[in-house]
Amino acid sequence: MSESQDDAILRVSASSNPQAVASAIAHAIYEKGSCKIRAVGAGPVNQAVKAIAIASGYTAPRGISLVCVPGFQSVEINGESISAIVFKVSSVN
Repeated sequence: MSESQDDAILRVSASSNPQAVASAIAHAIYEKGSCKIRAVGAGPVNQAVKAIAIASGYTAPRGISLVCVPGFQSVEINGESISAIVFKVSSVN
């Protein structure tokens, strides 16, 4: 996935609060129409998926449906190149 200046990139860890991440996703959708969530590892991916589901519930009353496209991105951590999962979340409406 290519990074664009328009997308907010939210980094999620295993200890991230899904409701807080969902709120950040919803605000990014309201302001810019899309965002990216980056997660490295099973725990962070789990929290990210929960947050996307919760964010969908936050945006639905405003008539905004979300679409999520997963992908991979190489991230350098401690000098090592590691694959991260990146979720591109956009509004349909």
